[in-house]
Amino acid sequence: MAEARAAMETPAGTRAATRPLRADARQNRDRIMAAAREVFIEQGPGAPLEEISRRAGTGIATLYRRFPDRHALMRAVVKDALERTAQAARDAAAAEADPFAALTRYMHQVLEIRVSAVVPALMSEVSLDDDPDILRARHDGAEQIESLISAAQAAGTLRPDVAFGDIGLLLVRLSRPLPGPFSREMNDRLSHRHLDLLINGLRADGQAAAPVAGPALSLGDLHALRREPPAGTRPGSAG
Repeated sequence: MAEARAAMETPAGTRAATRPLRADARQNRDRIMAAAREVFIEQGPGAPLEEISRRAGTGIATLYRRFPDRHALMRAVVKDALERTAQAARDAAAAEADPFAALTRYMHQVLEIRVSAVVPALMSEVSLDDDPDILRARHDGAEQIESLISAAQAAGTLRPDVAFGDIGLLLVRLSRPLPGPFSREMNDRLSHRHLDLLINGLRADGQAAAPVAGPALSLGDLHALRREPPAGTRPGSAG
């Protein structure tokens, strides 16, 4: 009886928010969240919601059923990004016995899911300090990342002068799209390459350098990129 009475006293919107989603509804929500991350990174917090629903392959009505307004969507994107950050750190620690390898895996994973790009893009619109759910996600992520850093430094493989802010701000810088004629794919590949270069600089003295992946662009390559439009934008290309 107590549970039934509590359910009756709970606002309908709260029950809808906490009720488990059907598989199709969950897939729609995941597609909207993924599209929102990309569009907010590219166009900022004022990006058209219609563009997000178009990229998600859902109607605008479906978007509004899950997120009643723009702020609700932005808040959900930020919260999801912070939770993904914490999970990436946990996954890295579980997958790698070597603490430095765990930190490396974490940093590449964060670049892959682009969380360090979307949170700065929405910071002017979504408070990171007043929302209890976002605060909880922030603290969880910070705790997991500090654990990775401390473990690598205790093992003697991470430079002792590397601070928490160094790791986060490096990822923010590397997550930002490069200006000019760089395709999304090239941006992503270069981000991982440049992260490999930076990771070598994070190693403590005497540690073997890890191989650097990704395209090694010469000055001539960069000049050629400036002369040519990105793939997919040339006249006659499929778009």
